[in-house]
Amino acid sequence: MIIKKAEFVKSFAKTDGLEKLNKTQFAFVGRSNVGKSSLLNALCNRKSLAKTSATPGRTRLINVFLVNDEFYFVDLPGYGYAKASKTEQAGWQSLIGGYLENSQNLKLVFVLVDSRHEPTEKDLQMLQYLYAYQIPFKIIATKIDKLNKSELNKNKTMLSSCLGVGVDDILFVSSEKKQNIDKVLSVIEDNLN
Repeated sequence: MIIKKAEFVKSFAKTDGLEKLNKTQFAFVGRSNVGKSSLLNALCNRKSLAKTSATPGRTRLINVFLVNDEFYFVDLPGYGYAKASKTEQAGWQSLIGGYLENSQNLKLVFVLVDSRHEPTEKDLQMLQYLYAYQIPFKIIATKIDKLNKSELNKNKTMLSSCLGVGVDDILFVSSEKKQNIDKVLSVIEDNLN
């Protein structure tokens, strides 16, 4: 699959209005600073479609992008940002849950984890949540360019064990070096048919 066109549609502070998005949707979720915006930019081959920041916790809204005039990428707020107030964090959680439970056109959720670290408690809770609501998902481990080959092999095994899935069930990517971006695009293409 080649993404020829991608445009920002709208940011949503509430789930109201999301039901009007009547095309297939692919959602991206993960902890703050896991690289969601960088991945979206790499997939769309654009430098600044999704705003990236060195400061975690910047995505506080649901950001929607129309891709190839055919489907949507939905960038959900990052979770687990420690400096956010409990009220803010609860608001994000309810925003994420409201979207995931009610979207009629959600095809697949990409759950991003950092390939360099063990999954957080919030990562594991997200997977349990998706299992409980029977929402299809695919795990993406980001930032593999920050690991050497032996570290990556060790962390592949660690992530597989912690997340309770096979190594082959995780896509290991680098947005910066565009490693395995084509594999993510293939998953998207397979889920459009």
